[in-house]
Order: sequence, then structure tokens, then C-alpha cells
Amino acid sequence: MSIEVGMFTDPSDRTPLLLVAGLRESQVAEAAEVARLRDPSGTALVHADLRSVAEGVVRREVRHGDHVDSHVLELAHGCVSCTLREDLLPLLRRLAAAPDINCIVIRLDPALEPEAICWALRHVEVDGRPLLTDVAIEAVLTTVDLETWLPDASGEEELAERGLGGSADDERTVAQVAVGQAEFADAIVLVGAAEDRWQRVRTEAVLARLTPSAPLAHLDDLDLPALLARIPEDSRRGEVDGPHGRLLRGQPSLDTDAGVATVLFEERRPFHPKRLHEAVDMLLDGVVRTRGRFWVASQPDDSLWLESAGGGLAVAHAGPWLATVDDWDGLSDDRRLRAALTWDDYYGDRMNELVVIAHEADPHEIVRALRDAVLTDDELAAGEQEWAQYPDPFADWRTEPCAEPAESELKGNQ
Repeated sequence: MSIEVGMFTDPSDRTPLLLVAGLRESQVAEAAEVARLRDPSGTALVHADLRSVAEGVVRREVRHGDHVDSHVLELAHGCVSCTLREDLLPLLRRLAAAPDINCIVIRLDPALEPEAICWALRHVEVDGRPLLTDVAIEAVLTTVDLETWLPDASGEEELAERGLGGSADDERTVAQVAVGQAEFADAIVLVGAAEDRWQRVRTEAVLARLTPSAPLAHLDDLDLPALLARIPEDSRRGEVDGPHGRLLRGQPSLDTDAGVATVLFEERRPFHPKRLHEAVDMLLDGVVRTRGRFWVASQPDDSLWLESAGGGLAVAHAGPWLATVDDWDGLSDDRRLRAALTWDDYYGDRMNELVVIAHEADPHEIVRALRDAVLTDDELAAGEQEWAQYPDPFADWRTEPCAEPAESELKGNQ
């Protein structure tokens, strides 16, 4: 079943929900407490503690006024996000229905990313309807440690090495979580102090490109109502972009600032799969973030999605290109409009579009490496029969996550 935004009730008829994320547990807890204190008697503060997840246990706590309700949850399987959603969503529905609760604050564990929770709120049904019929996402706040966030967001350390893994097979990196939490934020809460002014300027320059419309405030003097009032009307507020959504949400600056640059690479021709595979290393060294869709000549019908953060990279299947689809029924208006605006008589909607945020890498070298990876005139003229013979490292390099927020629109939402 596909749920459209217009199907949800007016936000004023739903209970406001505020999500607080971040890598440092104590900082997230402090920011969440500030949110609770806006209305101590009318706010329910929810927290799931994943510190014992390796033993198959999650501790969930709900604080409302002076009352604290704690439960120990035994995981049914290794997918923590699925287990939490199965417990969290019914809990939120009960809290939203309580007459003495005016607001709900979710304090996310450092291993959790707000995007997956928001996708579940919109698409996972409980008793026949999604949770966004009961709650309205007021905002997603992400805490950013000025001293450690940029090294975290550009490193290679895995969550498990830091004791934050969401399950035994969680291979996410610290950078993937740090970048994902900040990128999805409606507002950023800065914490602590950078080593020097240069590091703070660079950190803020990266944040301005990851989430350009999100206002910033420091935790030391956080006026939460004032910060929330500065969030633009068109902020995402939990809206999850699919693989064919906007890549430059918020219109980040394309100018270089403090050595931080945004690279927008657009090319109609397909990539040569082997050369692109060799060029991928350019997206992992001195780069904070890469996002985008692409196609390789050996798979002319398939749209692929590429996403990197620091030293971690993932490639996933993003559904067929519309040029290969006869029936467009069921597609979103945005997808139809985008295809119509960018349609090419030869390529259809096929197009390579990658956005790269580099803080140490040379933007010109990135563009050069990607440009060298597309087909030459002779290769293009050889045609699809010849392309199909190319060795393709991407043929088996696809992810099928348990809780994929970017399902193909042609398959419908779960």
C-alpha cells in the first residue's frame, strides 16, 4: 500500500513528535532533556538502550512527568531496527492516544539513524494504518560534537569497533551513521568546542552542504523553541527521499569554503563498469559524502544507487529506468515530473548524477576520474551487445537491506 502525504490528518490534530539523534549518548540525552523540559508534565520521553544488544537485550524507558516506566525487551532476531519498530510503533500509538501527553520526544540510541525510524512511521502499518495518522514529526534534531564529528564523519572505523553495532552482522561505519544523522536533521545542536577555529569553520562548512537549510545552535545556551522556529517551512521533517528524489535538497552552495567543496557530476553516457569500479576509490579518500544514481553500460535497464560516507561505500539497485517501463501507473508525481523535465530522445531518463562533498580531496581530480570512467565515442558506438560483454564488478555488488527506506516506486511501499 502506498501512503501519500495528503492522506494524513492535519498536523494540529496529531501529537507532535521530536526525534533527537547523535553519536555521543550523553549529548543526545542532554538535548532530549532540554526538549522534555519545554513541557515536563505533558511530554513523554522515550529511549531505547542498545548497550546490551550483543546479548540480545534492549532496555526501553519511558519518562512522563515524575513517572519512569522501564522494560527489558528480548530480541526475536538479529535485526535491531525491525525489532525496535515492532515495539516502538505500538508504544507511540498508545502514547499519542493518552489525554495527558501533549508531545513525544524520542531519544535515539547512537546506533540508530532517524531516517529508518521516520520511514517506519510513514510506511509500516500498525492495526491497518501508519503512525503518521497519530503523530506529526515536529523536527529531527541531531547533536554534533565539534571536536570529534568531522574526524568521525570522514573515517573508516566500524560501529562494532566502538561498541555501537546494532547487531552481530552490523557492518556500518561510524562515518555512515554520523553523516546520515546530520544529513537527515531539520536542526543541528552543536556541542563542546573544536580544537581550533579552523576545525569549527570546516565542520560548519560540511554541515552547510549536508543539510543546508538546518539552523544551528549550541547546546550550552540552547533555546529550543527559538531553534525550532528557525526551521524552514519546506524542511523535510521526516520525509524520506527515494533513490530518484532530490540530490541537492536545500540548495547547498557549490562554492568552496574552508577547503570544503560540493561536486555535482552529471553525464548522460553510461559508465564503463570496470573503469568506474577503479574510480570509486576517489570517493573514499578526503570525501565526507557521496550520493547519487548512475548506470553502467553492462546494465542498461537498471538504475543503481551509490552512497558513501568517509571510508564506507554501498551500491544498491534503484529499480528500472522509466525508459524501459511501459506502464507508469503508480509512480509519484515527482518521479513523473522529473522524467519529463530531463527526458532525452536517445537515453530516456538514464543519467549519471552524483553529488560529492569533499573536505580534503581535489574536486577537479574527482570530476576527472569520473569523466574518464564514462564510455568513449568508440565504446558508445559499439552498442549494447558489446556492452553486455564487459566484466561488471557491480553485477553482484548490490545491497538488499532489511529496512530499506528507498524501495523502488514500481514495487510499491511495504
